[in-house]
Amino acid sequence: MNRKLKLLGALAALSLIGGGAFAAEQYHDTRYHMDHYYPARGASVRALPAARVPVYDRAHNAYYYHGGVWYRPYGVVGPPVGVFVPFLPAYYTTVWMGGYPYYYANDTYYSWNAAQGQYEVVAPPGTDPAAGSDGVSTEPPAAAGELYSYPKNGQSPEQQEQDRYECHRWAVDQSGFDPTQTVGGTPPDPSKRPAYDHAMTACLEGRGYTVK
Repeated sequence: MNRKLKLLGALAALSLIGGGAFAAEQYHDTRYHMDHYYPARGASVRALPAARVPVYDRAHNAYYYHGGVWYRPYGVVGPPVGVFVPFLPAYYTTVWMGGYPYYYANDTYYSWNAAQGQYEVVAPPGTDPAAGSDGVSTEPPAAAGELYSYPKNGQSPEQQEQDRYECHRWAVDQSGFDPTQTVGGTPPDPSKRPAYDHAMTACLEGRGYTVK
């Protein structure tokens, strides 16, 4: 990626703070070829992002989620395992272990929890001996391409998250295929993937994104 794009990535990380906040330290996430910038954990902020999502852990401690970054007043932190969020960050990648998909962004792993209808923050795959010894891979067990969307109209990171989540739910309804679900560790029927991709692409393009 050229220097200009990397600079834009760093500026995007600063824009995630919003609302007059400040975090001088930046973290460059290169795991799984992400190449994305975030405010560094431990950095201080003057104000929380306006579009933050409040999240509570099991002890009812408040955290705030925005653009893949987690906050507590008034600093950048890591999220506790076991909390839930309604949608994934705009920039994430899917990784697989033992036939099960996880979603990675900013040193945090998420897993779809069907009972809650939300994504749960989980421990990094491979740290639980009960999960098996298979290595983590960005390639699914059954070949299925990841769709990448790029905003054409200057959509904010939170708008990108919301659009991708809503288009995902609509594509699942249209195709009967959900790439976030597995049955007994087995990926969903890959023959339905093209219908899902077609619906997802149509939805995102209709909302002003380029999809590849």
